[in-house]
Parts: sequence; C-alpha cells; structure tokens
Amino acid sequence: MNIRLVFKSLGFILVFIGVAMFLPFFVSLYYGEGDSGAILVGIASCLSFGLFLALVFRRARGDFKNRDAFLLVTLAWLGAAAMGAIPFRISGYFGTYLDSFFEMMSGFTNTGATVLPVIEKVPHGLVFWRSFAQWLGGVGIIVLYIAILPFLGTGGMQLFRAESPGPTVDKLKPRIAETAKLLWGIYVGLTVLEITLLRLGGMNLFDATCNSFSCMATGGFSPRTASIGYYNSAYMDGVITVFMLLASINFSLHYQALRGKVGAYVKNAEFRWYVGIYVLSCGIIMWNTRHIYHTVGQSLRYVSFQVASIYSTTGFATYDFAKWPAASQFILLLLMLLGGSACSTAGGLKVVRLGILLKVAHKEILKLIHPNAVVTIKIDGNPVQTEVLDSIVGFFSFYVLIVILSTLAMDLVGLDIVSALSSVAACMGTIGPGLGAVGPTANYAGIPALGKVVLSFCMLVGRLEIYTVLVVLSPAFWRR
Repeated sequence: MNIRLVFKSLGFILVFIGVAMFLPFFVSLYYGEGDSGAILVGIASCLSFGLFLALVFRRARGDFKNRDAFLLVTLAWLGAAAMGAIPFRISGYFGTYLDSFFEMMSGFTNTGATVLPVIEKVPHGLVFWRSFAQWLGGVGIIVLYIAILPFLGTGGMQLFRAESPGPTVDKLKPRIAETAKLLWGIYVGLTVLEITLLRLGGMNLFDATCNSFSCMATGGFSPRTASIGYYNSAYMDGVITVFMLLASINFSLHYQALRGKVGAYVKNAEFRWYVGIYVLSCGIIMWNTRHIYHTVGQSLRYVSFQVASIYSTTGFATYDFAKWPAASQFILLLLMLLGGSACSTAGGLKVVRLGILLKVAHKEILKLIHPNAVVTIKIDGNPVQTEVLDSIVGFFSFYVLIVILSTLAMDLVGLDIVSALSSVAACMGTIGPGLGAVGPTANYAGIPALGKVVLSFCMLVGRLEIYTVLVVLSPAFWRR
C-alpha cells in the first residue's frame, strides 16, 4: 500500500476544501453577520494541514491501487467533515465539536440530519456552507478531485469505483478524468437550471441557491427550519420534486438523453422499476391519506413531494408525515432503506440491487422446480456477472446487519424503538429526517453523544456503500 501517496492526495483534497470555503466566506462578508472570522479560521486550518501533508509527502509517486483508493476515500470524507466542522464550532452556534462534526458529516454525506433547532438564527455564511458542503459531496469530492487533477492516470478508476455509489460503475468516456468532468458538468448544469426556475417562482437568490445545492445532492439541508414547507408554494414544490427525482436517477441516462437518446430512460430496467415504485407508493399513500387532504390536487402535491423526498434520500419536507397513518409511514420507512438509482447522488440500497436480489430469489425457486435448469440473471438483456451477484448479496447482508446492530445501539442510549430504527435507516440511507424523536419537525440535537457517533458512522458507511469503510476496518487490509 502506497501510504505516502494516500496522504499526499489527502493533503490536496483538504486544500481544495479550504479553497471551497472562500465562497461561504464571501457570502458571510456580504451579509456582515460576524461569522466571517470563524470561516476564516476554517480556511486557514484546511489550507495549513492540507499543504503540510502535500509538502511532507510531495515525493510520493505511483498509481492508486485498490487498497490505496479505499483508504483515501474513507480518510477524505472523515477529513472533510472534521475540518469543515471548524467554522461551526468556532462560531459558537453548535454546542460541542461533536455536534459540529455530526452536522458536517451529515453535510458531506448528503444526509441532511441536523442538530440545529432554529436555522434562521444561524448567520448566512454558515448556512450557505452547510448546503455547499452537501453539493460538493453530491457527485463526490473524489470524483471532482479526479476531474481537476489528471496526474492520477490509471489509478483514477480505483478511486472512482471506491467513491461512486451503485453496484457497478461504468465509464462514459475512455478516460476516467473525462468521465468525472462529464458527471460534474451535468451536475452543475442541472443545479443552475434549478436555481433559475426557483428564482422565476419568486424565491430569493440565497434560498434558491442553498435549496438547489441540497436538492441536487439529495442532501436536504434547507436554509429554513420549516424546510420547503416554509415557502407554501405549489410551484416550488413541483420544481423541487422534479429535480429530486432527476438527481436520484442514473446520471449516465441523463448523458445519453443529452446526446439525443431520450429513449434510453425507458429501455433501462432500473429506471422502469424506479418509476414504478414511485408511482405505486404515491398511489397507496394518497389512498391511505384521503381523509387528511380536501382535494386530489392537494393530496397529489404533498404526497408526490414527500415520497420523492424520501425515495430520493433528499429529506426535504412540506408536511409532517408523522401525522400520516401508520401504513403510510411504514411505506416511507421502506423507501428510506431502498433509496434511488445506482450512479446517482441518492443513497440507500439502490433500486437495481433490489431488482437483482428478487431475480436471484426467483432463480432459486425455478431451480427447486427444475433442478437441472440453467437460469441466467439478466439486466437490460445483459447477463449479470457472478462476482456482481456475490457483491450485491454480501452488500445486502452487511446493510441489514449494520442496521440491526446500530438500531440496538441507539435503543441502548435511550431512544424508543421507532426513533432508533428510523434514525439509523435515515442516516444509513442518507435521508435525514426519520420518525418519532427524529421526525420531520424534530432534529438530532437531543441524541446522546454516543448516539451521534453511531449515526455519524452510519452516514459514512451509507454514503460510501459499506464495502469501502468495512474494507479499511478489516485487519486483513493492514497486513502486507
């Protein structure tokens, strides 16, 4: 393992985080609310530590291997959260450094779980930094790193696979750096389009930018305590619903659509499953909540938004879905665990994994009926390789195991079982709001310190697709 190259690259990533903080710093200066000093300390800390690592290990050479990539990606997210939390702690708006770290881990992992009871009391610069951190974590710090630092060469694919969500990662372009730039180009374009549409609807530029950053990252940090419900606008709800769904669809399909192959959406099995589950969930919940809403239009507005928000793992809210019947809340809990599409900014198990797991189960039933039959599992007409099947089954097993153990830990620190399970599901799925004590009108401020550590781990593991973190924690990883 090339540990020197890992630390050198980590230094460059921290420098990038420090440079990125200048944007919220300028926002802070514009509003003049006194948080610029805290952000400046964060900038200095990131730049100093990052440059220190980059200079100390400047002679490191070579390409990234798998182990190097796993370690760098894990350290990058931990380092970004640890250093990004400094302005929050220095400002005094967060009680402890752990609270600040929790908020930033929630930000960079696109979770949206917050410890802030009233967001409007926090200066604009810090509020902007929360949303901007989510936007940076959306397609991925590592993907952006690959895009702007082409000297990575052939090692770039290892980083891309270690960071990018989904069971498989396909290169859209021959060179991985070109793929990273392409993904970020689509990401930036959709973000700008959403900001423009929200501004046309009357939302001020600051709120439109912060909400668009969080929406495209499927993060859910809003500059308002009441989230999107603050604006009380059917137009805003509609725009954000569309972009939450776009952000949770495989970005390679967006690329093909931009090239004129719009039919690629319909031809993609995961997209069809994704849309089918969304429509079905909306239909069931609309029927189940028919006594709450006065008209079909009102029901469609609130249900379609909330289902999109939970399903895409964004976590915005326009209505307190804890008031919905238990059956509707249970559907939302299932959607929390499922999540969006592979190669999107959404978290969760991913729809394609569920589809493949169901095909595996169907295959086993067929083999019991016809023991000598040769059944091949296919997606979009292509056979799914055995190693991919093994990886998905293993992923699902680890996912369930971590949810069970983490729920037990949260129950032991004092949460009721509904709050414990939903908080873990919300953090593993990078959603944010859950049920019970962490519902859409509540926050995570009251979670005990040990609980925040457990949930921070869940956020990291959920964002990095479990294997990346578990590999680094494995004793075998550190053996020569």
